[in-house]
Amino acid sequence: MASRLETERLILRQWKREDYPDYARLNADPTVMMYFPAVLSRQESEAQAARITQLIAENGWGFWAAELKATGQFIGFVGLHRQDELSGIPNAPFIEIGWRLAKEYWGKGYAPEAARRALQFAFEQLSAPSIYAFTALPNTPSQRVMDKIGMTNIGQDFDHPKLPVGHHLRRHCLYQVTRETWLGRLKPRSP
Repeated sequence: MASRLETERLILRQWKREDYPDYARLNADPTVMMYFPAVLSRQESEAQAARITQLIAENGWGFWAAELKATGQFIGFVGLHRQDELSGIPNAPFIEIGWRLAKEYWGKGYAPEAARRALQFAFEQLSAPSIYAFTALPNTPSQRVMDKIGMTNIGQDFDHPKLPVGHHLRRHCLYQVTRETWLGRLKPRSP
């Protein structure tokens, strides 16, 4: 399996230890984390990065570190993660697509650019039948990315099982794109 993917402007790769401090800063930023239950401490962030790194080493894919080709700067992650049947998320088990970028890289098209490449990998290399994404209902920026990469809100809103009753982010939407739909979009259309 490829543990490195490229787009026009980005490299999606295995994490390096030197990415961890930048990731900790990203996770400590209240703006970046506004649609998550809380900011993460440095220790929590490093533990998360270590787990992501381990999953990529085991599987050959995962939430890849996103790096700008032009500068080599780590900007966050984009990639794939397996949700198991015990996750409490509708339709699991499945592969989800996700992203988290430092706020200075928002609005530049990096998330959809990298996510499209991750979808291509999922459908062409993993032969996944479909890919899902989910986020808190107020997180319209992530929902716009989901729309841009060809995903559809499938109308299965749910309460995230890890958030308590009454939490303002508990209600989530669920998006999906199927392999058939994705590959159909790539084929040239007959006149």
